[in-house]
Formats: sequence, structure tokens, C-alpha cells
Amino acid sequence: MTALSAEWQHHFVETNQIRLHCVMQGEGDLVVLLHGFPEFWYSWRFQIPALARHFKVVVPDLRGYNDSDKPHSGYDIDTLSADIRGLIENLGYAHAHIVGHDWGGAIAWHLAQKFPQYVNRLAILNAAPMQRLVHEMTSNLDQLRRSWYVLAFQLPGIPEWVIQHNLKEFVKNLLQGQAVRKGAFSKEDTQVYQSALEKPGALSAAINYYRQLLQPWHWLREWGHPPNLTVPTLVLWGEEDAFLSSHLLEGMDQLIKAPFQLKRIPHCGHWVQQEAPQTVNRELLEFLRQPQ
Repeated sequence: MTALSAEWQHHFVETNQIRLHCVMQGEGDLVVLLHGFPEFWYSWRFQIPALARHFKVVVPDLRGYNDSDKPHSGYDIDTLSADIRGLIENLGYAHAHIVGHDWGGAIAWHLAQKFPQYVNRLAILNAAPMQRLVHEMTSNLDQLRRSWYVLAFQLPGIPEWVIQHNLKEFVKNLLQGQAVRKGAFSKEDTQVYQSALEKPGALSAAINYYRQLLQPWHWLREWGHPPNLTVPTLVLWGEEDAFLSSHLLEGMDQLIKAPFQLKRIPHCGHWVQQEAPQTVNRELLEFLRQPQ
């Protein structure tokens, strides 16, 4: 980590009435990398130096995670997207390339759907539009089975208590246990993630992302077909994802009224940028460096 992080800078950026901790490196057009559950900026450690040779790379800890603020509310997709819009603006940019994985991918989808003026190019790693995921959870038994933890997280207080008392095993089983390429997570890596989740308020905040997802008003609002995308889009998909069914990819090209690429990565699980970092770096650089 020391060699990789020699040129990384840590900053706090005010946005949407909170402070987000960000890691930054490089100069040029802005690239924002958005992590998922239960991670933080560290999940992009292999991408930051590679992309920073050509771009200004900014990697926030999302609201509630690691060193970012952890308010009691604001974990709905609209507020999370507003956090990123404010981040782009307060960095002095009008728009950015947005790259998102897991929950970060859901935020990236939403941002590109609702506020395409903020997005130059969109890269999604093993994530689906929130409307599509909600629909699949209600109509596809395979996806419902994969999403059992979303239902478990709805219980007030109990998930936090259980996970806190088994945090080391929880992190190891979720990351290394569900990875296809087991070498992606060392003992040191899982300790880094565990330490981030041990920070006061972090675990409850992370679970609150899932609690707001199943609120009735959210289901009603998000029911139906996702809005079409109008920005160039790349989807990278680890084919052996334990959490997301590949059925989510069906018809995705029909949602995107712009250049679209779908690239499947074989023998790779959900944690795609950590399991196959060289492949992901190559694909992101090729996609993001294309002329506008």
C-alpha cells in the first residue's frame, strides 16, 4: 500500500451539507470512482495510480463510510446522488467521468439517468439501475435468493449487533469468501476493511443504504422501467457474481441511447476491480480516453 499511495492526497470536500473524505491523484479531466458495500475508497487502490496518469482521480468515501460524515439520514438514492453532484461542483468542475461499483454503481446509474449533464462517460462494474434491481427482486427467485441479506438488514438494530460481534469473520466471508479469485484479498486487506467498519456509526450507515431501498415509497416511485441513458456507457461484469444475477444484464442495451459496451470478465466474482485489476484498468483507460 505504501508504494501505491506515494502520490495520493487525502482531502475533505464539503458537499450537500456534509463532508466527504476523498483520496485524490493526478491532473486533467475529472474521474470520480464510487465504491460499494461494505468498502470505502480503498477498493479502488489498483485503479487510482493507473488512471491518475491521464486524469484527476477523486475517490470519495461515500456518505456514512470510513472517514466521511455519518448523519442519521440521507441514504436514499436521490441524496446520495446529490452528494456526488456537489462534490463535482465543489472541485471546480461542471462534469466528470463517473465509475461506480455495487452501490457506487447504483448511484452512478441514477446520476446519469437524472442528471446527464454532470456525466461525460459512465462506467459500471457489477451494478444495475436501482429500478431494475428492485424489479428483479420481486420477479426473479434467483435474484431474491441472492439478495437475502437485503431482507435481513431490514430488522432494526439486530444486524448491527450480530455483525459487530462477528466483524472479522463477516468481512472475511463477504470479501474473500465470495471472491472467485481468492488471492484478491490478503489478511491485511480484510483488516483494513474491518477497521473502516469499526468506526463509530459506519456499520449502521452502511446498512441504512439497504433499509431505505425497501421503503414502500421507494418501491412505488422506482417501479417500472428505468429512464434511458444518453451518455456513453461501459459495463464490466464479473461473470460469477454471487450477489447479482446475470439476468440483470438482459435488455440493458435497450436502456442506453448512446454508445454502449458490455464486457464480461470470466472466472471473476462481484469484487471485479480487485479480482481483475489489470483487466479493469485496461478497459477503463481505453473507454475513458476515447475522444468526446
